[in-house]
Amino acid sequence: MPKPMILQMGAYPSWDETPLNEAYDLRRYFEAADKAAFLAEHGPSVRAIATRGELGASREIIAACPQLEVISVYGVGYDAVDLGACRERGIRVTNTPDVLSGDVADFAVTMMLAQSRGVVAGDAWVRDGSWAAQGGMPLQRRAFGRRAGILGLGRIGFEIARRLTGFGMQIAYSDVAPKDYAADWSFVKDPETLAARSDFLFVAAAASQETQHIVNARVLQALGPEGMLINVSRASNVDEEALIAALADGTLGAAALDVFEGEPALDPRFREVPNILLQPHQASGTIETRKAMGELVRANLAAHFAGAPLVTPVI
Repeated sequence: MPKPMILQMGAYPSWDETPLNEAYDLRRYFEAADKAAFLAEHGPSVRAIATRGELGASREIIAACPQLEVISVYGVGYDAVDLGACRERGIRVTNTPDVLSGDVADFAVTMMLAQSRGVVAGDAWVRDGSWAAQGGMPLQRRAFGRRAGILGLGRIGFEIARRLTGFGMQIAYSDVAPKDYAADWSFVKDPETLAARSDFLFVAAAASQETQHIVNARVLQALGPEGMLINVSRASNVDEEALIAALADGTLGAAALDVFEGEPALDPRFREVPNILLQPHQASGTIETRKAMGELVRANLAAHFAGAPLVTPVI
């Protein structure tokens, strides 16, 4: 019996590539020089798409695969998958929630600490001889005991808040409604009001049309010249034009970003604005989490082709 054909949208680590190749007939879309010709040749036989959160699957790609049954996303975010096209044809979609929440939360707090305490600048201060020549570097700002706002209290947002309690922070959050599992934290419906009462604003909301540029110029102004924005969600949740302007003119104190529009080809102005920490979309980038994500991608594919319930269905 022939192996099910899977369209692979992007590269995976070797520990995922090997078992996927053993179980399925993988067609590596991301390596094709002529992607339209590649889809025309293989699309009619594709039964599943294995993708990553930032790559997704467009309506055009879905349309080129008339036998498509399931899309398995390596990541929590599935906003890059055209869910409307999937619903129209009854195509199932899965993702990999929970397994990466802890690492992303750890990284969000790491960026907050690194930026507020000047960890990267301190390393450079030692390496370039400034410490020996000029003495101690300029004083930084503390983290403990300050005010944190979390925009989106889903799995990742909750884990961020849980970690911040250890810093004795005053924690508030915004979401579509108050959460019964967040009784110890303050609910603030409006993101602008949340920013105004925060020293650190963490963006952990899922990306959607409703959250497009939810962090806008008004929110950044409310966060203010002493405030810091930390984004570990999706770039589309933040108005990058407004953010660059706010950092450039001092409206916003600082930012720490792990996600960017058009990454890895981010807006070059980010390299020039002051007081920003730039990271290469690595919040979930630990060996342990990436192995767990790959296992969940494969478990969902195996369940589908075995006729069993999906492990982590989106639709």
